[in-house]
This record gives sequence, C-alpha cells and structure tokens, in this order.
Amino acid sequence: MLKFILRIFFQNVFDLEIFRSHYFKNGYMGYRWVLTAYMYRNVLRLAPTHRFPIGNQTFVSNFDNIDFCLDDLNNFQSPGCYFQCFEGQIKIGKGTYIGPNVGLITSNHDPTELKGHRPPQHINIGKNCWIGMNSIILPGVTLADNTIVGAGSVVTKSSLSPGRTIFGNPAKQSLNP
Repeated sequence: MLKFILRIFFQNVFDLEIFRSHYFKNGYMGYRWVLTAYMYRNVLRLAPTHRFPIGNQTFVSNFDNIDFCLDDLNNFQSPGCYFQCFEGQIKIGKGTYIGPNVGLITSNHDPTELKGHRPPQHINIGKNCWIGMNSIILPGVTLADNTIVGAGSVVTKSSLSPGRTIFGNPAKQSLNP
C-alpha cells in the first residue's frame, strides 16, 4: 500500500518509467532514492530537479543526453559523480557500475579561448563495465563490454577489446588480459 501511495504521489515529479526498475520492485531502495531526491532537489531547492532521482551530491548537466538502463539507476546515486553532457551524448551499457567521484566529460575547454569549449564528443561505455572511484573519462572515449577502469585513472583513449583492465594517468591496458 505504501509503495502505491508513493508511486501515485511521485508520478507527477519523476518519469513513470523509473518505477519499472528492479530497485522499485524488490524492496524500498528506489523509493528511498526518490524521497531523498525529492526533498533535496524539489523541496529544499539545493540542486536542479530531474526526471529521475539523482543523489544530492551528483551533478548531471543534461539528463536528456544520457542513455542508460533503468536497472542501473544506482549509478546516479554515487556521491561526487559528474556527468558533463551539455551537448555530447553519454551512453552507459547495462550492468555497468560507476564508483564515487567519477567524471564523464564530453567537452573540454578550448585552450586558445578558455571561455569557449571544443566541439562535444560522445562517450560510450559498454555493458558490464566497472569504473573505479575518482576516475575521469574524457571526450570521445569508447569502452568495450566488461572493461574495468582502475581507481584514479584518466581515460584519454578508447579501449575496444572486451574484458580488459585499464588504469593509470593516462590509462593504459594491463599487460595481463
């Protein structure tokens, strides 16, 4: 009964699609995220509102430019994450985990004109990837399925071989596949 009441109340705030996620079907985790996001973003006005519940310490510049599976709503609850996609697209494959303080950036500043930006480049993250804490994914990067990005890595180039581990600054593929 409580789930039904919460769903009816929040259907005017969030997209109804989110209630199909397993976080809403199997327990109350999704409802906790909805309540927290609603209080932080809609009532207290401490951050911009969105169609989906986003953690109070997560920044998403343009939620319309992110493509993800609803069962991976947990990636937007991780503290300190930064999804910069004003114009560029970010695609996150199903089953991918994104750790705290991760930055996904689709456009860098233009070094000749710091007030301007270079043209955006899309970011594509494959299925079942793991992006470690404090990592940065830069514009134009594509990660193959099952890629692991080590904590603190700066990914400047794509990793197109599935099942690889990359790490470092700049990130390089591990010697052992």
